[in-house]
Amino acid sequence: MSKNKLYLIVIIACFSGYLYLLFTTYYSEVGQISVCMIKNATGYPCPSCGTTRAVQVLYKGDLIGSFLFNPFGIIISFALLVLPFWIGFDLAIKKQSFYVAYNKMGVVLKQKKIAIPLIILVVLNWIWNIYKEL
Repeated sequence: MSKNKLYLIVIIACFSGYLYLLFTTYYSEVGQISVCMIKNATGYPCPSCGTTRAVQVLYKGDLIGSFLFNPFGIIISFALLVLPFWIGFDLAIKKQSFYVAYNKMGVVLKQKKIAIPLIILVVLNWIWNIYKEL
C-alpha cells in the first residue's frame, strides 16, 4: 500500500471514530446503540464489544472502568489521539516515519511468537466479554 493511501485511510478512520464517539456520547444513552453485527445476529458479544463505552469512560478519566468495559478501548483511544498528529508531523516535515513503522509492525505481527499470544489475548477478551454479558 502506498504511503498516501495509508495516511488517507488512517485519517478517515480516525475522523470516523471521532464522529461516532461524538454521536454516541451526545446523542444517545450509553449502551443504547448496538452496531455489532455479531451480537445482533447471535446475541453474543464479539471481542471488541464494549470498546465504544471503554473509550467514553477513559475520556472521562476512568482508566479502570475503561479496562473493565474492554481493554481494546485503551488501545483505540491511544490510536485516535496519536495517529493524526503523527501523520500530520510526517506531512509537515515531509518524512514517512509512520509509514515505515506501519510496515515494520506488519512484519513483526506476522511472527508466530508474537501473533499467537496476541490471538490468545483476543480470544480471552472474547470469553471475558461473553462472561460479562456485554
